[in-house]
Amino acid sequence: MNLHPQLHQPESSDHRYERKFVVSGLPAKAVIAILKQHPAMFRELYPMRYVNNIYLDSPLLSDYYSNVNGYRQRQKIRVRWYHNLFRDVNDAILEFKKKDGEVGTKEQYPFPTFTFGQQLRESGFRDRIQSSDLPVAVKFRLQDVEFAICNRYQRWYFATPDKRFRATVDAGLSFYHLGKLSNLFTHKYLDHHHLVLELKYLVKDDPKAHHIISALPFRITRSSKYVSGVENIYL
Repeated sequence: MNLHPQLHQPESSDHRYERKFVVSGLPAKAVIAILKQHPAMFRELYPMRYVNNIYLDSPLLSDYYSNVNGYRQRQKIRVRWYHNLFRDVNDAILEFKKKDGEVGTKEQYPFPTFTFGQQLRESGFRDRIQSSDLPVAVKFRLQDVEFAICNRYQRWYFATPDKRFRATVDAGLSFYHLGKLSNLFTHKYLDHHHLVLELKYLVKDDPKAHHIISALPFRITRSSKYVSGVENIYL
């Protein structure tokens, strides 16, 4: 039984922008140095940690195509945990990441314990969901989704002194195929050439964002790790 309370339901004040910059040809330490020298005085907020995600989608990958086709309203469903990839995971978070145009929110719930390893099966994963303490409405929303991909990367965290603008640097991106019946994790894709810088801030702070963006030597890029993972694993 999961004893944790529901984590978060989005409110209008939570709506935020995530501006993404896909960087090639530079190591993470160089991008981090640029952030630390930025006039907005970005400073490290947390130590680096590994981020792991299982993405869930419909059998026809409707969330993938909504993102590829640029629909105004789109979502991604993922189960996220940190640090070691292969382990008994008792601290994962279920996230419905929703976008309306360029503005996004997250709806989060504690996820039931599962084991990520060769014994991972889609049917067992689904059973864990249906027997969990997740709200009935959430279980209903998950009843028709399937494994899509798993991804993993290193993330560094930064913020301005007032914490109104936050930035993350993601490097060492790896993507894994997830099978329904067995998983040896040999079908994977490693991206050694790109990293992703994200600038995150609330909608109310958008008027000030152009000063920060203009001081970065990178271009805003439309980017999705989920879309990239699907295309590199399956297409």
